[in-house]
Amino acid sequence: MTMIEALRDAMDVKLSDDPSVVVFGEDVGYFGGVFRCTAGLQAKHGQTRVFDTPINESAIAGMAIGMATNGMRPCVEVQFADYVYPAYDQLTQEAARLRHRSNGQFTCPLVVRMPTGGGIFGGQTHSQSPEALFTHVAGLKTVIPSTPYDAKGLLIAAIEDPDPVIFLEPKRLYNGPFYGDHEGKSVGWDSHPAGEVPDGHYGIPIGTAEVRRNGSALTILAYGTMVYIAEAAAERTGLDAEIIDLRSLLPLDLGTIRASVEKTGRCVVVHEATRTGGFGAELIAEVQEACFWHLRSPIQRVTGWDAPYPHATEWDYFPGPDRLARALTKAMED
Repeated sequence: MTMIEALRDAMDVKLSDDPSVVVFGEDVGYFGGVFRCTAGLQAKHGQTRVFDTPINESAIAGMAIGMATNGMRPCVEVQFADYVYPAYDQLTQEAARLRHRSNGQFTCPLVVRMPTGGGIFGGQTHSQSPEALFTHVAGLKTVIPSTPYDAKGLLIAAIEDPDPVIFLEPKRLYNGPFYGDHEGKSVGWDSHPAGEVPDGHYGIPIGTAEVRRNGSALTILAYGTMVYIAEAAAERTGLDAEIIDLRSLLPLDLGTIRASVEKTGRCVVVHEATRTGGFGAELIAEVQEACFWHLRSPIQRVTGWDAPYPHATEWDYFPGPDRLARALTKAMED
């Protein structure tokens, strides 16, 4: 099953077992979404459960908040994460604050799904990774799956969560894992173990990381597409690297991170978003505070550059396996 199919299956499961769940956004109804994640859901569940909206992200978020505070569970789509900014005020000042503002009298159980990241020649307005803008806001949860199995389980858990969840979907992984070779043959999920997705209902607790590769030489903290870049870099260097797929940025599974870094004594952080103010800086601070006496070398960081995502030179911006491999080597040499 592809990640697209897994996400669709998760929404289908929740639409079927919970009448309070609705799905809406730009082109998600009749057309089935720009990436086809909601294809067929309107035909199965009806136009009152799965429907299109005007091109107005602020209205999408505002309507979802109103529904959520009145007993419904909206799962809405923002067509690209780059388009979320008009909705940022609604999500950060209303959805995120409602539980605290009402002293727990109201909650806001909504999910905002957004394709994120580059690797598809989307240019500067279709390739952004805005996760750090949401992890900075108390009251929001932020999730980024890297496999179809996780995508389904985490989306079901997000829809069932009593608080607002920002659900970022790495679009480069929709149809298969990506190891950084943009000129190589595409690999589908049908040949990857994580493409095996069970039927029916299952959830993955938000706030739990996953060890994707066991190792003892150093720890790589990654999420989304960078999980596979980390695997490729580890193979190129021949290092016995342990790769932690964070899956959830907020809440963060610091326990899994700490156990790994205390074992290896070295840490490299990688993400696709811009460097300055990126979530990697928070990860480095957390590791430094929790694992200082176990560290044997400075923590290394590999990220996108502090520039708009370029179209013509995308692969110079994209943190590929060669750039990460150099950081792994430096972490072992220091």
